[in-house]
Amino acid sequence: MNSANTAHSAHGFMRIAVLVAVVCCNTLTTQAQNLIPNPSFEEADTCLELNTYYYPDTGPLHWFTGGGTTDHFQSCLPYGAFNGVPLNMATFQYPYEGEAYAGAITYNEQFGTREYWMVELSAPLVIGQTYHASFYANAAFRNDGQSNQAWIASSGVGMLFTMESRQHEPGDPLPVPVNHAHIQHTGILADTAEWTLVSGSFVADSAYQYVMLGNHFNNANTDTLHLEHLEIQGRGYTLIDNVCVSPSSDGCPMALGVPELALEGVVLFPNPAVGEVCLSGLPQGTWVAIRDALGRKLWAGNALAGTWRTDVGALARGAYVLQMQQGGRQRSIKFILAE
Repeated sequence: MNSANTAHSAHGFMRIAVLVAVVCCNTLTTQAQNLIPNPSFEEADTCLELNTYYYPDTGPLHWFTGGGTTDHFQSCLPYGAFNGVPLNMATFQYPYEGEAYAGAITYNEQFGTREYWMVELSAPLVIGQTYHASFYANAAFRNDGQSNQAWIASSGVGMLFTMESRQHEPGDPLPVPVNHAHIQHTGILADTAEWTLVSGSFVADSAYQYVMLGNHFNNANTDTLHLEHLEIQGRGYTLIDNVCVSPSSDGCPMALGVPELALEGVVLFPNPAVGEVCLSGLPQGTWVAIRDALGRKLWAGNALAGTWRTDVGALARGAYVLQMQQGGRQRSIKFILAE
């Protein structure tokens, strides 16, 4: 065996192996490419407390308002700021990931209006290509008597792909829901504690360049659940995080199976509470848990009757989440412990 030839062959093999690795890496990167720029709303031009119309170069970069005055929530703002994190005008909620999320009105009981976020895709969709898309959503609800922004959960929240930008300007009429979406949450998005994965796949019938997030269905085609019963105008507000569109089946988080149904008819009282919280309307044997704002489980057990109560007087004052599960259904309700 010629040692010089062996060394030369080994060197050539290593070059080929490196080239193959680079090609494979590039192929995998392309397959898993997310066509949504700034998918978690982390990149921003500034950190200000405000309620305004957004443009691609303001607020969360690349994103813009497609209807109404959408909101960009950031943890860099003071606690309790209008668009701060975790406490803000709409809810008490930490991001699914990172330090920010977006929000929009997704149901208006009186006027039927909606708000929408839009973004230009990093590349147009290819006609005939299957795409997979997803985002995480949360039903905003403060449940502390300090905000009238939202107390209705709704169905229909999803993604509509478009050919053109629909930048909303001050004075423009609000967009009319088109009763169609490429990806949508068909059930009522009622979880106020955890983030819900909304996902689906579709075949592109046009070279779409933009995606629009919100509720694209009018009131007649939207199912609702009252999280509370107030005399003020009823609205639904949804938080959005971690948006993804990819031609690869493993490029975006995708939900498996059928979404679990919410436990409707359950009422928590009083809220805010001081020494005791009660639940009524529980199916017998419902599993109940109390978690703090960091998600730590403080108590868990089964309710033996339709009404359940527990002493919370020893807990620190602040925000908590009460989780319920029974027969494949689940629900989460936030409550506040006051002084």
